[in-house]
Amino acid sequence: MEVSTDDMHDVKALPELVEKAEGNARVAKLYGDGTYDSGDVYRLLEARGIEPVVKPRRNSRLDTGPLARRRAVELCRELGYEAWARLTGYGRRWAVETAYSTFKRLFGKHSLARSFENIVRELVGKVALYNVLVNG
Repeated sequence: MEVSTDDMHDVKALPELVEKAEGNARVAKLYGDGTYDSGDVYRLLEARGIEPVVKPRRNSRLDTGPLARRRAVELCRELGYEAWARLTGYGRRWAVETAYSTFKRLFGKHSLARSFENIVRELVGKVALYNVLVNG
């Protein structure tokens, strides 16, 4: 888990998240929405041997970015989004979205703490409690 301010883009936090995750287990695939459809993300994942399953943006170009990204864009265009999602297993991303939704329903969208340090502490505690509730 990485706690950041609203002005930090998800893609900026990704390298550290991937590094931390790989400290615990082998990461084989990364499922991501269109936010992660960038050359930097594909290069990072390729360097680490991680298969990207990233939804191409509607306006994605076929002539930019790493080969894996260009292939994903081309495949999504050829098959259409629904067939591409079934073929790549993109629907598995919704398991994570469900976890986030459940977390927010349980604990709310906002932190009660005011300082960043205490916000981090609060969220770490909530995540620990959520894991106990979910995993028993």
